Amino acid sequence: MKREYRAERFANTFGPHASVLTLDDGDILATETLDSRGRNGLMETVAGPPNPLTGPFYVRGAEPGDTLAVDILSLRPNRAYGYCGTAVAQNVVDPAYVPNLPTRELATWEVDAAAGVATLTEPDTALGHLSLPLDPMLGCIGVAPRGQQAISSATSAEHGGNMDYRGHRQGVTALFPVFEPGALLFVGDGHAVQGDGEIVGMGIEISMDVELRVRVIKGQSINWPRGYTDEFLFAVGNARPLDQALQHATTELLTWLQEEHGLDPVGASILLGQCIAYDVGNVFDPAYTVVARIRRSLLP
Repeated sequence: MKREYRAERFANTFGPHASVLTLDDGDILATETLDSRGRNGLMETVAGPPNPLTGPFYVRGAEPGDTLAVDILSLRPNRAYGYCGTAVAQNVVDPAYVPNLPTRELATWEVDAAAGVATLTEPDTALGHLSLPLDPMLGCIGVAPRGQQAISSATSAEHGGNMDYRGHRQGVTALFPVFEPGALLFVGDGHAVQGDGEIVGMGIEISMDVELRVRVIKGQSINWPRGYTDEFLFAVGNARPLDQALQHATTELLTWLQEEHGLDPVGASILLGQCIAYDVGNVFDPAYTVVARIRRSLLP
């Protein structure tokens, strides 16, 4: 069944909050997300920062120890105004270069969803009116964390959160461990375009119309977010320092290959040793994100 939710209530934490809508296993959800500063498609400020989240959505039948699958069916910017930062973060450059960084301000973009492009309008730089193809993604997606915690929408952990991973785009299935009854799914922080790492602290921030399908995988217990496309399997680690995030992602992918794809420890190690690919998600916020992925065509 397709369910529509016009967002009226928002959260700034992933946590065990009262749900805004109950979904059944297999339902398609049509909803909207705000930009990172709380503005909707009409440029009305209806919530406050950071990263106001739409949800949570209670998924009937999801219990702790299960896995929630979220098929991202459609992501579409729903207005023409987008914005991003103008200076890369200090932690992604050598310390000696920090004094050379510009003052952090906002750049503005004209986003044309029909044409599929975003065009830089301000400030006036040597880039001119740079135009980029749209590649919409969800910066924030996840469920309520373990232990009745409420964790800021500015960061991430085992539950997902503000991972700012470019792979959370249309056509992807994201998988999350369930820690609370109903899973309690949240989405937000849509980006029309973003480079790896979100190194200026923002993608092209914008509000979006979103369609998702939710599915409950009973009895499948995972430790960290996972996902897949037609081409890849991937596992996500969220932590700081960066090497710990990489360790979580690699461990989760090794575990997945052995538990569900028939590989033994030696085979899984050999395959990842020669064929693994790593992506960098967020390296701006308190927890960093690393994604480990493998081509599905390589699996038995």
